[in-house]
Amino acid sequence: MQEPTFLILTALAAQPLHGYGVIQSVTELSAGDVKLRPGTLYGALDRLAEQGLIEVDHEEAVDGRLRRYYRLSDSGASALATQVDRLRRHASAAEAQLGKRLGGALAFVVPA
Repeated sequence: MQEPTFLILTALAAQPLHGYGVIQSVTELSAGDVKLRPGTLYGALDRLAEQGLIEVDHEEAVDGRLRRYYRLSDSGASALATQVDRLRRHASAAEAQLGKRLGGALAFVVPA
């Protein structure tokens, strides 16, 4: 799973969001490292909906424009949980390898 997909699913895990809300949440979750453009986001949302990972929660008209809210589906939650577990295992393996490199002591500082 690519990082933007992971972050989109993570953004939708707690509550339904509209497109701009997803963009803001992804930026916040990634501490500004990932900034989605609207064209990229809406293509990803369409793809994730086709895959059954997200669903349209509801739509509302705002200033004459339709605002669509998306939510994480049950299969999306399962896929996200699987990815979290995979990333956790990989991070643990990386920490173990770094510990070996540094003479058995994990002596690096994780940036805040």
